[in-house]
Amino acid sequence: MAIRVSLAHRMQRHRPTRYLVSQGWTFALPGLLIILAITIFPVLYSIFVSFNHVAITSSGFKLSWVGVRNYRTIFSNSLYQYSLVFTVIYTVVTVLVELILGMGVALVLNALSRGRGFMLALLLLPWSLVTVISAEMWSYIYNGVYGVLNAILMGVGLLNHPVTWLGTPILAIISMMVADIWKTTPFVAIILLAGLQMIAGDLYEAADIDGASAGYKFWRITVPLLRPTIALSVLFRVLQAFGLFDLPFVLTGGGPGHATESLALLGYQVMFQDLNMGRGAAIAASTTLIVLLASLVVLRVFRAQVEEGAS
Repeated sequence: MAIRVSLAHRMQRHRPTRYLVSQGWTFALPGLLIILAITIFPVLYSIFVSFNHVAITSSGFKLSWVGVRNYRTIFSNSLYQYSLVFTVIYTVVTVLVELILGMGVALVLNALSRGRGFMLALLLLPWSLVTVISAEMWSYIYNGVYGVLNAILMGVGLLNHPVTWLGTPILAIISMMVADIWKTTPFVAIILLAGLQMIAGDLYEAADIDGASAGYKFWRITVPLLRPTIALSVLFRVLQAFGLFDLPFVLTGGGPGHATESLALLGYQVMFQDLNMGRGAAIAASTTLIVLLASLVVLRVFRAQVEEGAS
């Protein structure tokens, strides 16, 4: 009898929890269906298309199964290999520089006692600009005839003649990196600032009493406690940087030659300019897989840092 009462009591106790869970799924279902329709289904369908040869006819598209032929073709293509290496290097360099600059900006903002709101609003201006607009602005800055950058550098005596910043591969890559870093560093800084705000000030006060230097406090207190936030900002930036498209599309068009052609831009050109839908879908699918693997690595590091901090 006591066992039956205990089981009935346990079922009654868990009934509200099950009800809340079912209600939660009910309210979340419309949003999940929308995500499934506009995100998950197109991704899965593009993966299916990547295993087909797509023939464009007057009545629409005709799919012919070719297996992994599209993947063999793109993986053996030198342009795809270059775009992959360029995208990886571009992502690593820009994210690293943005992390260093963003950390410096976040530390300065965290130390401000007055004017922090104004500085945050000022900091958000580059990030708030649409990338197409900022790319057009930087194209005027880098212009070899009437560009502002040449005028400034020649005015202070650092240049003797105008430089075509987007005319050579190395300069074009560096110029595009500078434009990207200028725009996205505020985003990293704001994430890191949020992490700094969550660090208890008592830790720094105790370190000051012990006579710790600024460098010691940064490496022994700030960085260890900020590692989960750093991992989160790196994850966001890797996802954004690896999908690089609009900046080179407007600023360089992938040139000079193919020097600044990212994987996303290459996929666009193969799919919509060459009208090779199968290979374009294969490029997109392979890019998605690479980003997914990179995200899993960052998330694994993030989880390890959180568990280490909790212990």
